[in-house]
Amino acid sequence: MESIIGRKAELSLLQKIIKSDEAELLALYGRRRVGKTFLIRNAFQKQLVFEFSGIHGATLDQQLENFSEMLSKASGSLPLAKPANWLQAFKMLTDYLLSVIKKQKKVIFFDEFPWIETPRSGFLPAFENFWNIWASRQKNLVVVICGSAASWMIQKVVNNRGGLHNRVTRKIRLLPFTISETAFYLRSRKVNLDKYQVLQLYMVMGGIPQYLKEIERGESAIQAIDRICFTKEGFLYEEFKNLYQSLFDDARYHTDVIRALARKSSGLTRNEIIESCKLSSGGGATQLLEELTESGFITPYIPFDRKVKDNIYKLTDEYSHFYIKFIENNRSLGPGSWIRFSAGTSWKSWSGYAFESICMKHAQQIKKALGIENVHTETSVWHYKPQKGEPGAQIDLLIDRQDLCINVCEMKFSMGDYEITKNYAKELENKLKVFRDRTKTRKTLFLTMVTTYGVKNPTNYSGLVQNEVTMTALFNA
Repeated sequence: MESIIGRKAELSLLQKIIKSDEAELLALYGRRRVGKTFLIRNAFQKQLVFEFSGIHGATLDQQLENFSEMLSKASGSLPLAKPANWLQAFKMLTDYLLSVIKKQKKVIFFDEFPWIETPRSGFLPAFENFWNIWASRQKNLVVVICGSAASWMIQKVVNNRGGLHNRVTRKIRLLPFTISETAFYLRSRKVNLDKYQVLQLYMVMGGIPQYLKEIERGESAIQAIDRICFTKEGFLYEEFKNLYQSLFDDARYHTDVIRALARKSSGLTRNEIIESCKLSSGGGATQLLEELTESGFITPYIPFDRKVKDNIYKLTDEYSHFYIKFIENNRSLGPGSWIRFSAGTSWKSWSGYAFESICMKHAQQIKKALGIENVHTETSVWHYKPQKGEPGAQIDLLIDRQDLCINVCEMKFSMGDYEITKNYAKELENKLKVFRDRTKTRKTLFLTMVTTYGVKNPTNYSGLVQNEVTMTALFNA
């Protein structure tokens, strides 16, 4: 078994579950390829006595046939007859577990749980009956249910209003690796790259372990991206379509929203998304946005001095944005594609947005670098659409502090030290002025530059830049 990278909080919780004196029902969810199955198999390798995974798009008969095969394998017995229905299947599972859990805590694992619950299958009521009538009374039993369709897991399991209402004892939403965990994961696989190279990979793949696993030792970031994303054999060449279709019954509207947000780096409001994607303004749009949010593809940000209803939604899945920008609809793909793209102007605008998104995800690391990790803060975005003749402004990361200060963060990706030009300095001064005038804030504003290697000429504009943070800070645990 491979060692588990990161996941400290999750591992701590899993250990508590094993040591618990009661039956435990754990709901684990997170986007596809994030490492859910790997975590359970490795954390519970000594206690796992039965594992069953739903098959995407399979019929009821196929699911039941698969169940009997997995139960035969776990029990080491002769092939068992296919159960007639899920009630009978759980009776077979109960008979097997009776002797297995007599002395020690044991784990059974249902992977891709939403794929098992097909229309009219009767699976969920049968599982509810299994847990409520028998399993919940077995102090030596841990039941893990896992799914990539995060919104389904929350609606049907965590917030279940039927037989599973308030029955889940623990839950874990497994997130992608941070950039620090990504660097550690690559080193564990003998892939030795500097921070700038790791940052480039993260901008394309995010912290998705299954994507990062494709990187080979001895490759530069450009070589790895080129091979994995732009050759027909590459793992990420056609991942986009498979990714969304495996999570959502009708993924057309979901991908429409993803494409709309990919075109607007500053983000869109709910109403703007509805208008852009021609969605109905009722509960369907709300559910769709919740599904994409819970699955980790988009993130809502509350603008400064606004309420939840004013949320700005941004595309925060690195791979999806990269795919739409460079892979989809590009005819001249093949080896060498990324080398050509990375020398063009489209790369510059994309890299700037990708870096901003990563910084926003790592706001806690930026706070630590600023020495304010113990100060209560709220992070937000802000923009002002000007009227005629007025200057506008957009700020992609504000750190609003309880000590009556606000860090106004400017995030800039560059291959070397970032140089502030005379025009850019004026733009920054205007941004601070418009923000203060429009918000009427009395707090002290600290202009904070977050860059890859630092600012080349901060002393040329004395008093403008108050803080500097480099990419090294993002790699802190």
